[in-house]
Amino acid sequence: MLRLNEIKLPLNHEAAALRGAVVERLGIKVAELLSVSIYRRSYDARKKTNILLIYQLDVELSAGVEEQVLNNNQKNARVSTTPDTRYRFVAQADVDFPVLRQQRPIVIGFGPCGILAALLLAQMGLKPIVLDRGREVRRRTKDTWSLWREGKLNTESNVQFGEGGAGTFSDGKLYSQVKDRRHLSRKVLAEFVKAGAPEEIMFVSKPHIGTFKLVTMVEKLRAEIVRLGGEIRFEKKVEKVLVEREASGKGCVLGVAICGGETLLSRHVILAIGHSARDTFEMLLDQGVYIEPKPFSIGFRIEHPQSVIDRARFGEFAGNPILGAADYKLVHHCKNGRSVYSFCMCPGGTVVAATSEEGKVVTNGMSQYSRNERNANSAIVVGITPEQDYPESALEGIDLQRKLETLAFEMGGRDYSAPAQLVGDFLKGRPSTVLGAVEPSYRPGIVLTDLSRALPDFAIDALREALLEFDKKIEGFAMPEALLTGIETRTSSPVCIKRGKDYQSINTAGIFPAGEGAGYAGGILSAGIDGIKVAEAVALDLLG
Repeated sequence: MLRLNEIKLPLNHEAAALRGAVVERLGIKVAELLSVSIYRRSYDARKKTNILLIYQLDVELSAGVEEQVLNNNQKNARVSTTPDTRYRFVAQADVDFPVLRQQRPIVIGFGPCGILAALLLAQMGLKPIVLDRGREVRRRTKDTWSLWREGKLNTESNVQFGEGGAGTFSDGKLYSQVKDRRHLSRKVLAEFVKAGAPEEIMFVSKPHIGTFKLVTMVEKLRAEIVRLGGEIRFEKKVEKVLVEREASGKGCVLGVAICGGETLLSRHVILAIGHSARDTFEMLLDQGVYIEPKPFSIGFRIEHPQSVIDRARFGEFAGNPILGAADYKLVHHCKNGRSVYSFCMCPGGTVVAATSEEGKVVTNGMSQYSRNERNANSAIVVGITPEQDYPESALEGIDLQRKLETLAFEMGGRDYSAPAQLVGDFLKGRPSTVLGAVEPSYRPGIVLTDLSRALPDFAIDALREALLEFDKKIEGFAMPEALLTGIETRTSSPVCIKRGKDYQSINTAGIFPAGEGAGYAGGILSAGIDGIKVAEAVALDLLG
């Protein structure tokens, strides 16, 4: 098989044009081309009057032709042998683990990272025990809707906690910027397809799934882990990690204590706890596990009519089914030294209530697979750092998050409604009193106000500057009737649970910090990849 890169064709090309482009690129006869499969498809929309599809293709040629084509293209980087992207465990093909002589590994958390870690451990025959503080995904969905519809919060079962993790109530994006030389992303995507995800996620450049499909997928992944001997326990909050520690500060994990009195012993504990497990961070620090603060971002959600974004990005091709609902990615470096960027952009989606603590308001974004809701939404956030903004302790970033989320709760009327403001009023520094063309999607509801009180002055100044700059890149971005809803604080973990090259805590052997909560991922795909890496590390440690 040969891999061909950068085959460019018009957006509305005929199906036969793909084979024709291959024949022309390779200089072969039509009969010599046996098959064509799409490895990756993206688009170039820089010229809105001439949007192009860009393909990476795997092609099969008749006997003897492939070698001739390779000889003719030795200096052509766009033609090469198709690489082997099958997943292989880093140690060896067949490993006989001492299952009967070792304690079962424990995975804390069942979001994307915990799911992939548990799945790989189960596939290796290691029969992991998974503990999740929240509920299974169907019951969790009902609890989440209770907040959105009735303003009733379950602090252990919500957007942040429960089967599937925070990614379940999101756009379901499946792309990242992780360097992936071992093709671990293909492993993650392949497992998702087996669990019911659309096959197109294997080749489109920006794959997504959406909440409804994610719910079904998560259930099937759980069933597969159980079929392979794994055990998954919901509503089992870990109260304490049991650590034996020397006077030097070095320690090793012995197991975990679960709320209710149960103790499980294990020398291998994967922490896939997510970025909102604040009480767990506090417990780990109390137990001497090394944690340090890390940067994160704060800001608002912005909503536009999706049609405005589609026209700005695709011009006359807006609405094309291949392109779908348009997205964007924006960044601006401000005069005050801060950076503002778009985050978790949800085409054709909704803004959702995402708090996990009482008396707090937190926003997030969500889309279904169809992305056919009226509005586009995205977080527009300002980067903050420990050195500048919370230098005193490892958990001070959490204190800052809580302070801002409490203020948003009060500004929203103390019933989980969110404070909001029209962009035009925000730029002019005046409170909003009436809505414009953009109908807010946030539930339980919004309260129009002056958002300049919701964040520190440096963040407000940076956001006002950035909105005007973003309008130069996407026409209509700073339209007066666009809507800002506050606040966005859970962009990433405010801490990092430091680990070494063996993926274990730098001062507590046997604890394997993993995924977004530990500071090593940012999104579904990267969290899944990290789950695989950490599961491999556990297996290698068992091999000695």
